[in-house]
Amino acid sequence: MTDDEMTVTVKENSGPLLIVGMGASAGGLEALQQFFARMPDNSNLAFVVIQHLSPDYKSLMAEILGKHTGMKVVQAENDMPVQPNVVFLIPPGKNMTVKNGRLLLAEQVHGAVNHPIDVFFSSLAAEKRELALAVVFSGTGSDGTGGVKAIKEHGGLVFVQDPGSARFDGMPKSAIGTGLADFVLPPSEIAAELLNFSHYPVMAEASEPFLSEDEDILARIYMILKRVSGIDFTHYKRNTVLRRIERRMVVTHSATPADFARLIEENSAEASQLVKDILIGVTRFFRDAEFFEKLKATAVAAIVEQSDENTPVRVWSAGCSTGEEAYSLAMLFREVLEERHLRRDVKIFATDVDTRAIEQAGKGVFPESIAEDVSPERLARFFVRHNDQYQVNKDIRKMIIFAPHNMLSDPPSAGSRS
Repeated sequence: MTDDEMTVTVKENSGPLLIVGMGASAGGLEALQQFFARMPDNSNLAFVVIQHLSPDYKSLMAEILGKHTGMKVVQAENDMPVQPNVVFLIPPGKNMTVKNGRLLLAEQVHGAVNHPIDVFFSSLAAEKRELALAVVFSGTGSDGTGGVKAIKEHGGLVFVQDPGSARFDGMPKSAIGTGLADFVLPPSEIAAELLNFSHYPVMAEASEPFLSEDEDILARIYMILKRVSGIDFTHYKRNTVLRRIERRMVVTHSATPADFARLIEENSAEASQLVKDILIGVTRFFRDAEFFEKLKATAVAAIVEQSDENTPVRVWSAGCSTGEEAYSLAMLFREVLEERHLRRDVKIFATDVDTRAIEQAGKGVFPESIAEDVSPERLARFFVRHNDQYQVNKDIRKMIIFAPHNMLSDPPSAGSRS
């Protein structure tokens, strides 16, 4: 790609402001320089850079990045409004979120696990939903991985630096490992794809899905997906399916719905990717912590107390995705049993229509970012750490049977033990 090819004429943006959240750590400055050297100054995008910085570090990033872009580069202040064609930088020692179009700052908790990229990405997902844009650049560890899941859960788009182009590939590899990255590219090519997204007509406006009026093409796409996956998606939430189709149209540069239908008809891998996007299930350990504590104190405790050693306890976790909910339930049962010094035969049947999610769930391996949702006590008690990952211990894994299952068409069934 040449400089001339990256010179674009940007229309006045009449749609909602697109905010690009950018996570970077070790080696990230080099990637950011490459990115902004290719990004026009008048893209009408707003850029928020979240970098790992020591609280007492005096950042020179504003001055350094200013040499690679004509956009204004500023260190964010609390309650600062997000504006287009501006690069906002997180201050040292802070966590930053976005709400109602403004950047909010909070002190990082000293001594706690801090994942400022996850924090910002999660807030961006809630703020912009299907218009949320997240980029993970070079860095060590897994910060950004949890935020990527939030972005995809809300229908946004995820860009990850190609690990081969990153000085440190820990963060990119962790993000890619989720299977949720829409693009894996060098920084300069990420800039080009972001521009493509921002110029795509249906993405520039918060409109109704434009496929909704093209019933013949939609029926054709449904038929192709059923042939590839065996799943009839006509029973799924219509707007969600349409938005996922539109996302894949942007990613594949398909100009029309007919072009995209022809693509997935000829390319089974792309059809499978659309199936994966529609089935995307993003969850967390102890999601809604207050609810899980009430569940433990009421339902789980009652089940344990009203059963006996000869009465099997069976639990169904339907739509379990990658297993976090099922594992959380198993931990609750284990805690109640140990607190009451009781023994029970507890089996949790965890099912999902997505066979790839079930396969991943059975391994019980998760990134270190789960420390944001799992208490230190539970991490020590129920997990084994391997480098920058956690694996659920064998006692908890033995309590769960993972199996593929389509609730809409199949009767309940149990598969092989995890």
